[in-house]
Amino acid sequence: MPKIKRQRTKYPGIYYIMGTAIGSEKREKIFYVRYRKDGKAFDEKAGRQFQDNMSAAKASLIRAERIRGKQPSNRARREAKKAEGNVWTIEKLWEKYKESNPNIKGLVTDQNRFENYILPEFGSKESRALAPIDVDRLRIKLLKKKKPATVKNILELLRRIINFGENKRLAPGPGFKLQMPKVNNLKTEDLTQERLTKLLKAINEDSHPQAGPMMKMVLFTGMRRSELFRLQRKDIDLEKGFITIRNPKGGEDQKIPLNGAAREVLEKLPQTNSPYIFPGRGGNQRTDIKKAVNEIKKKAGLPKDFRPLHGLRHVFASMLASSGKVDMYALQKLLTHKSPSMTQRYAHLRDETLKRASALAGDLINQVLKKEETIVPLQAEK
Repeated sequence: MPKIKRQRTKYPGIYYIMGTAIGSEKREKIFYVRYRKDGKAFDEKAGRQFQDNMSAAKASLIRAERIRGKQPSNRARREAKKAEGNVWTIEKLWEKYKESNPNIKGLVTDQNRFENYILPEFGSKESRALAPIDVDRLRIKLLKKKKPATVKNILELLRRIINFGENKRLAPGPGFKLQMPKVNNLKTEDLTQERLTKLLKAINEDSHPQAGPMMKMVLFTGMRRSELFRLQRKDIDLEKGFITIRNPKGGEDQKIPLNGAAREVLEKLPQTNSPYIFPGRGGNQRTDIKKAVNEIKKKAGLPKDFRPLHGLRHVFASMLASSGKVDMYALQKLLTHKSPSMTQRYAHLRDETLKRASALAGDLINQVLKKEETIVPLQAEK
């Protein structure tokens, strides 16, 4: 193989060789720089004439910057890139976390939280490089525009990513606990009889094939939105009258009764080829229905802060608790709560019913006593 000839230029330390342009047969110059720095000699490629739009003058500028240390050498670039491959940044940990958990719940929501709030602040950082002040700044910044519950979910995702890196021994943690904002999650939504009547009327008049039926299913069964999204035909046992809820928030699969009202809703749904009861695009699992249910909420004149699906789950629980006919254990099972403490938010409704029942008992006894007092005993004849 003939020796490649180096062509000198008018710029000191700059030469080029002739080569073939990538992707064509056209000949082009490939420029190189030669220099010494810290006692070491460097002979490195600066770039191609066409592909990199390189010239002898540009190569000379690159050489000058490398001598002054303003630009790393090619060798330093390669070493840095190699080292970078072993650095587990927050972004890399998130990608690995998703890869290790392909069936993660709420992935779309978590991805949005990561891209919008975590990636811009910490994406390029390592877990161990985080300082408490960094997280504090993000928390304070978010709390100015977001609700505490939303901020908590964002920081909880960050904590989950960091813990994943530690547990898998990919990256050490920051060495401190992430402080979460205090959140009052005991909001219990309820509807008056009048508002509930208006809502049912709006549902019946709505043309969306799934929004109204989903809202009715929540009212009749207390199911969560995510559980309805995941609900498949194989989960409905019409013969025994049960619904199997896969991967509920509480953990293991649960079964809840399929009452007549819910059965009627399911029987009226249009038939599709999808395995899902409420399929999304292409018959795949649905991920959102916010716009459609909010339209119904608006038509029914419900309060702005009422959550169309989760709020109806509260209505379901509140009606049962206040009926006085369902104990807290049964309500816990119907709501698939993992802990009884989660159901206790409805206990006051049951207590009020018990108070009314107790007061009724007192009234009945008092009525008997008053009747007794009005009876005038007959005097015996003399």
